[in-house]
Amino acid sequence: MTAKQENGNGTTEKVLRVGLLGFGTVGSSFAEVLSASGAQDVRITHIFNRDVARKRSHARARFVPAEAVWTERVEDVLEAADVDVVVELMGGLDPIEGWLRSALNAGKHVVTANKQLIAYRGAALFELVASKGVQLLYGAAVAGGVPVIPGMSQGLSGDQITRISGIVNGTCNFILSSMEAGADYSEVLKTAQRLGYAEADPSADVDGFDARAKLCILARIALRAEINPEDVPAQSISQISAVDFAYAKELGCTVRQVSRAQIDGDRISARVGPMLVPKNSPIAWSHGTQNMVVTSGRFGGDVVFSGHGAGGHPTAVAVMSDVRAVAEDSHAVRLPAKKVEVSGGVIAPHYLRFVVADRPGIVAAIAGALAKFGVNIDSILQHRGFGGDRLPFVVTTEPSNSATLDKAIAEIGTMDFMLEAPLCLQILVVDDPDTD
Repeated sequence: MTAKQENGNGTTEKVLRVGLLGFGTVGSSFAEVLSASGAQDVRITHIFNRDVARKRSHARARFVPAEAVWTERVEDVLEAADVDVVVELMGGLDPIEGWLRSALNAGKHVVTANKQLIAYRGAALFELVASKGVQLLYGAAVAGGVPVIPGMSQGLSGDQITRISGIVNGTCNFILSSMEAGADYSEVLKTAQRLGYAEADPSADVDGFDARAKLCILARIALRAEINPEDVPAQSISQISAVDFAYAKELGCTVRQVSRAQIDGDRISARVGPMLVPKNSPIAWSHGTQNMVVTSGRFGGDVVFSGHGAGGHPTAVAVMSDVRAVAEDSHAVRLPAKKVEVSGGVIAPHYLRFVVADRPGIVAAIAGALAKFGVNIDSILQHRGFGGDRLPFVVTTEPSNSATLDKAIAEIGTMDFMLEAPLCLQILVVDDPDTD
């Protein structure tokens, strides 16, 4: 369905014609990356965006071919005869899903960076793609410019991946690594918003919903598991404070938002949230907006993907790579995934931070509540310098089931000496190297 053009030798070559949905940060960066590549076999022919007049005055509009059609009617792209691939960079579920279905039904390929769409509607879209003989590529949907998706689907398809874990939200990583260096949560969040890393409403990032969608995409590829994002527990980073980094340091750890999924019998154990990460884990080394994903394979062992996961240019590189794959008629490996139930908890050591009005018997009351649910204490930490009217201290547990521990925490939270809700964080366990 691609067009042909004459090259300098008098012969003809195929040209892949691109219809671009969205000329924001990523869309305009894609135009720049495409222009800088010097590719003659890929050309933007249409751009859809609201307020086209303003977008055409954008500095990166100079990278768009003069003959390209700018439009505020999405139908002008979806129905255009001279569009071979629709590149969607707007995000969201509706009406985006309907638009891309129209493109696929019309025999057009689709490239997208839309993690919510792929996480929630991907299975149905892949069925449509298979019936139409076109491609749906989404390498930019997780970790921006880090080639996690093609690396897993192509490079690791021969292994049996049993676990994936890592950092897939650059905004939270920027916030937590800044707090590790001494910044205050509210102030660093404002900085992230000013720099464009966080939205005015940051809940999708800080409450874990963005990372949860990405984890489900990775689980489909790496673990061959189709899981419902709503079934994956997501914990906010907003409760993390400076004292948690102080205690984490004493335990040889730091705090990061970790997305983790692993095969647990015939189910998947999955969770997104802030966790204590040992300093010797690669995940602890990631700072700023960097993303990092570690896969653990039965035969290949651990593989680490790391790089810049946020920003227009890194994401545009991933989009451009997918467009090049379409231009070269390179088909991704398609491995079947099946619906899998998400288990209710994970067995791991945990970090519990309490803020109390100090009085005799507090430790005994907490220990009693934990013992009631079969949770054993590993250590108790209390730093000096805090007044008894508002005393923070920490209990770490031996490996315990997180679902059971949640019940104990709920009971402890009702005790009259508690000044705020207890904070419960999983402690990431770094596996010993394989000695086989």
